[in-house]
Amino acid sequence: MPVIDLKTNVVIADPKAFCLEFSKFSAKILKKDEAYFSVNYNYHENMMFKASFEPNFLLHVTVLDTLSPQANEEASKAFSAFLKEKLGLLDNRGYIIFSDPGRSNVG
Repeated sequence: MPVIDLKTNVVIADPKAFCLEFSKFSAKILKKDEAYFSVNYNYHENMMFKASFEPNFLLHVTVLDTLSPQANEEASKAFSAFLKEKLGLLDNRGYIIFSDPGRSNVG
């Protein structure tokens, strides 16, 4: 069920290859079976953060039965490092939002 939804103003040359790599990485970090992941990349040319159009992002991580303050901090560091390495996105140029909707809210 994990959903990884990345919005950014950074153009990715090969979005399909990126999503495949991001899916594998996310499964490893969240310790979930990759077969259940949905990974989305959305390019938004006019996306801004801190009153600037410099490269920025918004990453939503939705997952069941995994979140805790410690797990979120560890995953945040790992996702930030991945985004910096792959897209040049700095961790102070976006937000990572973790949510667990609860099993009864997923169909």
